[in-house]
Amino acid sequence: MPKAIAARRPPAQARETGASPLERYLGSTIRELRRKHALTIADISVRTGISRGMLSRIETGQTASSLETLSRLAQGLGVSLSALFRNYDVPDGGVQLVKKGKGMEVMRRGTRSGHTYHLLAYDQGPTRLFEPFLITIESASETFPIFEHAGIEFIYMLEGHIHYRSGKNVYDLAPGDALTFKGEVPHGPEKLVKCPIRFLSIMMYPMLAAE
Repeated sequence: MPKAIAARRPPAQARETGASPLERYLGSTIRELRRKHALTIADISVRTGISRGMLSRIETGQTASSLETLSRLAQGLGVSLSALFRNYDVPDGGVQLVKKGKGMEVMRRGTRSGHTYHLLAYDQGPTRLFEPFLITIESASETFPIFEHAGIEFIYMLEGHIHYRSGKNVYDLAPGDALTFKGEVPHGPEKLVKCPIRFLSIMMYPMLAAE
């Protein structure tokens, strides 16, 4: 009779282990640190007193490790215990990318005077902390809007030449110049010296006190 052919089992690393995300993360981190320092499992076994079989199971996420074991591993790898957990479950920080030319065009006072406003960040939640605008003025105008708002405004010139008023003072702004002022003080363009004009306007609003 022909011999039965035994089914080949996948290697341990390929089998479903039921390991938790933390166990898999720690195993992967320990393996990467070991390889980074050109150490073998045998080297780590000698340094830590942990068997090679156990080390292999830890690296493949097949077993949970006690804090004592992790502490010995960290010492054997030359890192702190906290370094093993450093990048675990790190939030993405609410990053928002707005590609060139993709800012949301919005209507604000001054739009009819030739101002174009592109909002570079939005969906900030129920409380606005800041609003960054890219403002473009393509042609000279005889009428200029006057603005007043809460918080602080920061302007950074990118292109063109403008005389900008804040309160009683007028400031000469060319590319590379920056101006910061209180938003509640009346402000706005005084004279468009050279168009086109482009500048960043970042409005930082005060945080509301908790009720």
